[in-house]
Amino acid sequence: MTDRDTHPATARVLINEIEGHLLVTATREEGRSAAARFTALFDWLTSHQRAEVEHRFEAEYLVLARGSWQRTAERAERLRGEYERRYRALRRRLLIGSLVGWCAVLGCAGALALARA
Repeated sequence: MTDRDTHPATARVLINEIEGHLLVTATREEGRSAAARFTALFDWLTSHQRAEVEHRFEAEYLVLARGSWQRTAERAERLRGEYERRYRALRRRLLIGSLVGWCAVLGCAGALALARA
């Protein structure tokens, strides 16, 4: 057994936290870039005003991104539940069909055995 096998949940949590941090960092950078492009259109802003608008734009960009991520995660969870329900139903149908098939085979075998006796 490796160390990876003994602590898979802890490792997965750590990986998820790192991925989340990287995603937020990348999104903040996207927000900064978008803010800079936006404020470039307003050459009459002072440097302080430009910095304030960029800061607020970046913050709003991150809020919108998080909302989008949340909706995506909620939709993924609903889809997962739906697919799991369908999978269980199909598996149940397959099991029942297999049991019916085996019962038919055993019934025919029993009937043949009785007919030969």
